[in-house]
Amino acid sequence: PADKILNEARENNVDIIGLSGLITPSLDEMVHVAKELKREEFKQPLMIGGATTSRMHTAVKIEQQYDQPVVHVLDASRSVSVTGNLVSETLRDEFVKKKRQEYLKLRNQHENRSRKKTYLPLEKARANATQIDWKQSDIKKPANLGIRVFDDYSLKEAREYIDWGPFFIAWQMKGKFPDVLEDEKYGEEARKLFDEANALLDTILKQNLLKANAIIGTFPANAVGDDIEVYTDESREEVQTVFHTVRQQAKKRKGQPNKALADFIAPKSSGIKDYIGGFAVTAGIGTDELVQQFKDDHDDYNAILVKALADRLAEAMAELMHEKIRKEYWGYAPEEDFTNDDLVREKYTGIRPAPGYPAQPDHSEKPILFDLLGVEDSTDIYLTENLAMMPASSVSGLYFAHPESAYFSAGKLGKDQIKDYARRKGTSVQEVEKWLTANLNYEPE
Repeated sequence: PADKILNEARENNVDIIGLSGLITPSLDEMVHVAKELKREEFKQPLMIGGATTSRMHTAVKIEQQYDQPVVHVLDASRSVSVTGNLVSETLRDEFVKKKRQEYLKLRNQHENRSRKKTYLPLEKARANATQIDWKQSDIKKPANLGIRVFDDYSLKEAREYIDWGPFFIAWQMKGKFPDVLEDEKYGEEARKLFDEANALLDTILKQNLLKANAIIGTFPANAVGDDIEVYTDESREEVQTVFHTVRQQAKKRKGQPNKALADFIAPKSSGIKDYIGGFAVTAGIGTDELVQQFKDDHDDYNAILVKALADRLAEAMAELMHEKIRKEYWGYAPEEDFTNDDLVREKYTGIRPAPGYPAQPDHSEKPILFDLLGVEDSTDIYLTENLAMMPASSVSGLYFAHPESAYFSAGKLGKDQIKDYARRKGTSVQEVEKWLTANLNYEPE
């Protein structure tokens, strides 16, 4: 909360105030904090960072709310140089001047882009939905309907599914893995980091320092408009829950559909029986304790390394469980035989989109998924009041099996869709605007 941030800044006489945002609601809170800092006449620079933030959002929404310097920082590794510039008597003025010019340019770009973009009314967007011939679709009934829990799953197996690419990107080493290990600029440092990460991973696995849990499920389902009804059983007489999807409204080139995730589930009106899956995995149980041990030993490097490895293991668990779904528990691709590189390139059939990500940017769909699977009762994964997953190294989402299902970005949404979406969810327009603030093509009242 803003009051706590302001009070801590006063009490500790800080030189710089930093805000980090994990999920979408953080964006609005940052704007509020900036306004409060201005109202309370603070003089400290403000640094903005975190997964949901961007230079554009900082320039358009935050910087103009505060009279002091406001700087977006791409990741923690760059905060040192930014901090140095902000506290330096000789460097600060020129650094701040350049940033303000940069953000002014970004605001102008944003305004020009917004003017050029054409958006369709919701009904026209729906008329241009993804066209799938459901009569010709080979829909496979899951071999195992229902829920399966994996307690204390082998991280040794999950290790084989690690995608190391994002690991090196997080350490500011650009290039594909394993090519980055031989890169002219980063190669030596990358090999050293890779060896140290794997040595730590060996220790973690040998001593069981981290624990992984997972839960997966498959259910009868059909689409009703842009919603997906999930049924209690194959009779499909009782709706167990409903997932709500959003539809692209940007005007498309001829032949390109305005997609929604509901497009990839057979419509109820077709009479075709379809299915949907869900999952939640974590490899982060024990991370906080291990990080604290390293910090107590003044070993910040390994403390950071543990978090990075836990994130990679969580994504690896998600990849592993998805493979089990495709080949075994749903079984729609039993003969699939892909290498880990193939999996990284998503050569498999089907997708696993997550609430809060581009195809469904609404984090408030997470509790629906968690309730359907019984995640908190079975996995030690829980949602915070702002719907972030804890432990932090956790992944959740839905499974779609249709071969035409694909990832996409919902993009900007119109007020007509927000009103319709609020009605479908049984909530207020203001609540929806809060969760989808980054996806609005208009300014909320």
